[in-house]
Amino acid sequence: MQSVTLLIDKRRELSTKYKKLLENDTNIVLVSKNLISAMKTIQDTEPDVIIISDSIDSDLSDYCKKIRALTYNMRPVIIAISKSAEVDDRLKVLDSGADDFISEPVNSDEFSMRIKAHLRREFESNLDLKKLLPNKNYSLRALKRIIKSKNLWAAMFITIDNFEDYKESYTELASDKLIRTFCAIIQSALNKEDYFGIISVNKFLIITDMYKADKLANYISFAFESVAAKFYSPEDVTRGYMITQGDEFAGRRCEFVHTTTGIVTNEFNHFDDVTQLINALVQTHNMAHTPARSNYLIERPKITADNAVEAKKFNNKISIIEPDDAMNTLLKTILELQGFEIVEHNSEAIPAVIILDAGDIETRKGLGVCKKLKQNKKLINSKLIVTSIFHNKETVLNCGADLYLPKPYDLKHLVKWVETFIKEFNR
Repeated sequence: MQSVTLLIDKRRELSTKYKKLLENDTNIVLVSKNLISAMKTIQDTEPDVIIISDSIDSDLSDYCKKIRALTYNMRPVIIAISKSAEVDDRLKVLDSGADDFISEPVNSDEFSMRIKAHLRREFESNLDLKKLLPNKNYSLRALKRIIKSKNLWAAMFITIDNFEDYKESYTELASDKLIRTFCAIIQSALNKEDYFGIISVNKFLIITDMYKADKLANYISFAFESVAAKFYSPEDVTRGYMITQGDEFAGRRCEFVHTTTGIVTNEFNHFDDVTQLINALVQTHNMAHTPARSNYLIERPKITADNAVEAKKFNNKISIIEPDDAMNTLLKTILELQGFEIVEHNSEAIPAVIILDAGDIETRKGLGVCKKLKQNKKLINSKLIVTSIFHNKETVLNCGADLYLPKPYDLKHLVKWVETFIKEFNR
């Protein structure tokens, strides 16, 4: 991503000279002649460096103080340029919030190198030290800048799904190695015009050319799927999923890590602010998500009428398949008191969570039911908790259960898992 330098200078010739000295492939220079136009530019682009000349119709130190107060949440580098070389003037301006003071006339080479050094320091101060990528604040700044761009661009929101489960199972050291591999895959496909930054530990942002985004997303999905198996133990690879420990006995079935990418372009869409763009990215990303494999989706122009698609409603429905009448009644009562809606397992309603008893030790009838439920396309996203009196974790999870919970269990423990799965289902 190009850095942005704002020059506040009312002089036509010198501002043109400074702009030519500083502008290059990696730095855009914007010129404002007064505070009003400067503040509009600052809000729109969040410049990395602001250069203020004493040609403005105001005291330079007061001007620096105003700019610093108005940009406290951005913290750009402020550089004052003055015809004065007096030490008192320098001290007054620096004390008012400026980071540097340059006296005119300037040496062109020194001036260029000073600004370059400040830009480099500003960029490095926004790096995630572990991944050596721009951090969340810088990524949001990048999104704000492209909104005003007249060029065709694509923003890509990428996540590594099931990352926390992998980290829990394989330790932080292994998860760091996975992240570094993922970043290396992406960086191998980017050029210097592309932006690649962090949103959070397993969420990333790419800004690239609109025509490149589709191929890039396809490559990331394919390349990551190709190497992902190397990060698991042979036992997990053979089994086809991870097992995380709910407690000493319980175990949760977790799918392998995979990537999900949501892509938004400005070809057909206009975005008024960063919040609107982020919402579009998140919605497209969520539509692209699949439970167990990498996938991506590009937002296309809307061809339906407004409100043609009904918004997804929050689902807190729970189905209980428990042959013991007393236990069935107890579960219904407890969960209804917690605010959940109990539905019959053979009704048309799609439950977010199904609680199923695996059956007795001899017949294990519930395991057959578990397999059938997982094969039901309507219930593909429903979370399945299987309770069991026989304590064989892998046998239960191999039937498709999302959670194995051995009997007897603590009802508070069950409710906690139900709440977790309800949130995941409605994500």
